[in-house]
Amino acid sequence: MARVKGAMMTRKRRKKVLKLAKGYYGSKSKLFKTAKEAVMKSGQYAYIGRKQKKRDFRALWITRISAACRANNINYSTFMNGLKKAGITLNRKMISEIAIHDDKAFKDLVKKAKAAL
Repeated sequence: MARVKGAMMTRKRRKKVLKLAKGYYGSKSKLFKTAKEAVMKSGQYAYIGRKQKKRDFRALWITRISAACRANNINYSTFMNGLKKAGITLNRKMISEIAIHDDKAFKDLVKKAKAAL
């Protein structure tokens, strides 16, 4: 039986890694070994970044809600506690959108939160 040589698959694997490393600085985009290391590390950063993005956006929404609450003479934690007791189940993303775009509706939410406390 004839011996199978691995050149085709090796070239395919290397081309795949070099394609992912396209645009990297210097030898990281040219040489297979350094490109492979850079692609592995960038994959780790991308994975971590997808988790951090969720944290960052939640922190942004809380900051926006807090600023709008302070403008309406209530602090963030009291406001959120009042909403919970009033039975209003809006997530922080939607509350922050209301705070930015619809000031009247946010004032109504503040009144309901204060009434529930």
